[in-house]
Amino acid sequence: MTSERRRIAPLPDTLISQIAAGEVIERPASVLKELLENAIDARARAIEVRLGGGGIRRIAVRDDGTGIPRDELALALARHATSKIQSLGELESVATMGFRGEALASIASVATITLTSRTANAAQAWQVDGRGGPATAAAGANGTTVDVRQLFDEIPARRKFLRAETTEYGHCLGMLERVALAQPDIEFRLFHNDKPQKHWRAGSASQRMRDILGIEFLQQCVTAERTHDLISLRGILVRPTHARGRADRQYLYVNGRYVRDRTVSHAIRQAYADVLHGDRQPAYVLFLALDPRSVDVNVHPSKHEVRFRDSGAMHQFVAQALSAALASGTATPDHPAARPAASMADRASARNAATTEPGMAGNANPAADAPTTAGGAHIPSMPAADGRYPRAQWQQTFALRDGGRDQAAWQAAYRPLDGNDPGTGTASDPPGGATEDFPLGMALGQLHGIYILAQNRAGLVLVDMHAAHERVVYEQLKRALDARTLPRQELLVPVVFNVSEADAGLAEEYHQTLTELGLTVTPGGPASLIVRSVPALLASGDIEAMVRHVIRDLGAIGSSPRLTEQRNILLSSMACHGAVRANRRLTLDEMNALLRTMEQTDRADQCNHGRPTWVQWPLADLDKLFLRGQ
Repeated sequence: MTSERRRIAPLPDTLISQIAAGEVIERPASVLKELLENAIDARARAIEVRLGGGGIRRIAVRDDGTGIPRDELALALARHATSKIQSLGELESVATMGFRGEALASIASVATITLTSRTANAAQAWQVDGRGGPATAAAGANGTTVDVRQLFDEIPARRKFLRAETTEYGHCLGMLERVALAQPDIEFRLFHNDKPQKHWRAGSASQRMRDILGIEFLQQCVTAERTHDLISLRGILVRPTHARGRADRQYLYVNGRYVRDRTVSHAIRQAYADVLHGDRQPAYVLFLALDPRSVDVNVHPSKHEVRFRDSGAMHQFVAQALSAALASGTATPDHPAARPAASMADRASARNAATTEPGMAGNANPAADAPTTAGGAHIPSMPAADGRYPRAQWQQTFALRDGGRDQAAWQAAYRPLDGNDPGTGTASDPPGGATEDFPLGMALGQLHGIYILAQNRAGLVLVDMHAAHERVVYEQLKRALDARTLPRQELLVPVVFNVSEADAGLAEEYHQTLTELGLTVTPGGPASLIVRSVPALLASGDIEAMVRHVIRDLGAIGSSPRLTEQRNILLSSMACHGAVRANRRLTLDEMNALLRTMEQTDRADQCNHGRPTWVQWPLADLDKLFLRGQ
């Protein structure tokens, strides 16, 4: 079948406008976004939004901003007409929300639009509509009202892609929330089908986040704040324990503009890399402020993408800031009966600030003096003594011996000192002073060889000893490798095991990487490997399983000394196999050693796979279980 060739011809202006509108206007929420940005640029202090039929029938946005003079009203509806920029230089340093001059013209090409505005020095308001014609007198207060009706009525092909009214209303509400989060000093009102839905008063950023996201969400978050040169980052991000199944609460703002950026998103994922469980998603509200000249916002017509001049530096800045925030964040136990506990990092820092005697600092070799369990797995050494406890008493208490100490001796050793009288209290008194000073309290015993039971000031603490020790070992491995002080231990009896020829080939290919990780692995034949040395921290772990797992990881992800993310995956596997296993009997001293080291360890609230390591049972909740006081 043949057809006659069409001649090249210019498109009609109406068709050009509708094609351009397709780049900016996707659904009612897109219209709302453009109108809200115009209101913000007009320095509005209060914005009212009225929706009809989910925004399909009507979207009206009224603000109390500066308004538009009568002689500029018709021009405001023309394509590429704007007051935001006038030159290429201004385009390269945009400081306003809008700048393209296309929004109102695009909306007018796919809907019926009426624009009413009044400036502060005008005697009355003036009105124009998208069909053209001169401005006419109208009633209205200072500011601007844009009334959009019957979206896509004249473009059935676009109209049929719209969803149900409730769905489109949900998208509009989400858009309003995203804009309002970044503008806490502006009051917002929302009406749907003439019924009031939302009212957010002007206030602080924390109050606006509480109004939109809820107090429960804020309680699950830690604060991030960092400034470097002309870049600043502030906001909140959810603790890994409370990560979500959907990526529905991820708000990133660059100079007040909500954006989706791959560079920053990857940096956020990297900060959460070894604390998220499974396919859980982080949640955050982050505000990046930087020189407008160092970010290009003219990337996409809808303005939801940006391009940084130095994306590498931005990635590093965000990843480091969020990693530090997650490392120092207050632990929140993930249990229905749990309540927020005191910040381990803050409490530990206060103790570290106290003067310590010479010789009390940690050993440069973290595994040299580390005690071991009955099964041989290493438990971290104790931190420096608190000033309230005599040094000799502290050292005597934690001089681990076979079999540990009995309960009476432990209670006596941890009897708090009252003033100048070292003899105050009895051996049967509970260790109140210890529970006050230590966020994770003092160990009471072990449950089924899996959990540690401890008592702190708030109540009962339940610790998963393998998950907790895994995190401790992992962080120690990272620090030692970064400082190039990873101590190795030669194996008196090398570990020999059979592998597939493919795994033997991987071990040979990545020999240098294995050596950097503290593993000396040599071939024992075409299908066997010999492990001659391992990191001292892992010498008593399951060496064969660890090496097999690391080799499999290398085959899956490869390795590069410059890629910290890949290295951390390998160290995580090593720590998992080197941590204390279930059904290992620990003494009370060993349990307390683990609790104290957890308090000094970054991200001790989650294991390397994102599972929680401990939960808090407040005493009040325990009382409720037994109906005490009722």
